Amino acid sequence: MAGEKLAREFGALVRRMRLEQGLSQERPGGICGLHRNCIGTIERAERIPSIVVANKIVQAFGLSLSDLFLKKREGG
Repeated sequence: MAGEKLAREFGALVRRMRLEQGLSQERPGGICGLHRNCIGTIERAERIPSIVVANKIVQAFGLSLSDLFLKKREGG
């Protein structure tokens, strides 16, 4: 299903950005008001975040959703 594929890709990007910045799951979760377990379930694509939650997560990394999609498109 397309939604599941998108959830996997989003989760993988979140995990990669978090690890690149040397952060635990707790740090971005705390910034955007989510429990670290929630970040983990999103990274593993066990939970599909709403667009609002997805935006909060990427903002915790200093990005916008459009930045994230460009990063994905460029393969970075």
